[in-house]
Amino acid sequence: MTWWHTLPEKMSPVIFRLGSFQLRWYGVMYILAFATVYFLVMYRYRVEGITIKKEAAQNWFGYAVLGVLVGGRIGYVLFYDPEMILTNPLSIFLPFDVKNGFKFIGLAGMSFHGGVIGVFLLTVLHCHRSKVNFWELADLVVPAIPLGYTFGRLGNFINNELYGRITDVPWGMYFPNDLSGQLRHPSQLYEAFFEGLFLFVILWSIRRKPKFSRLFLPFYLIGYGAVRFFIEFVREPDAHLGTVLGPLTMGQVLCMVMIVIGLVLVPIAKKQNPRYRA
Repeated sequence: MTWWHTLPEKMSPVIFRLGSFQLRWYGVMYILAFATVYFLVMYRYRVEGITIKKEAAQNWFGYAVLGVLVGGRIGYVLFYDPEMILTNPLSIFLPFDVKNGFKFIGLAGMSFHGGVIGVFLLTVLHCHRSKVNFWELADLVVPAIPLGYTFGRLGNFINNELYGRITDVPWGMYFPNDLSGQLRHPSQLYEAFFEGLFLFVILWSIRRKPKFSRLFLPFYLIGYGAVRFFIEFVREPDAHLGTVLGPLTMGQVLCMVMIVIGLVLVPIAKKQNPRYRA
């Protein structure tokens, strides 16, 4: 056994406690994620000829935060735990346990795909209100999003959740929350690298190429969907769901939908690029 195998056991998901309140690394990672995307977008304003008013882009972040939190939570309930609507509807948005006194417990369960839907809908609303071209705004912010998302997966890793399936690979790890006590794929790190760093490097490196104008949103949907689909084969399925379509998990089903939507958007986005207009 090496230090790598027991790395998760050496990390506490809680930074500090104050009574029943806990400041957890998972929440801090969310803040770092949004901050990273914000500073990368502002960097583009400093060094590139961005035509969208900076105020409109800055205001978008408020919509994005709300979309991630509300969409992510609703998406989790609808996709992964719909019984919660009937059994404990208060827990959907209330981060407190009111059945046994009044205790802060946070919100357990967020769906990436639900967050994407939430951000998309609120971005459309923001663009309509601010009279901003949706595709231009997408081109501005999407290349930065994967690097921010990296922090989310690192938060999952520190939180000892969403780990991988049992394995015998030498880089497997023991997770404290895993009752089997066996080596697992550190799938959170796979996702942090491929869904985060890998996609970021690709999208960021081509962000100034005119031929890819208006295509960054469909590229991201296709790229993330494909990478996540394959990583799901080594990620432990949700215990209460298991597989939902043959050998496929709910995450893989949602990723297939994501890829299809991205492919459908490619010709639509191309029509917004002057290079492809007839």
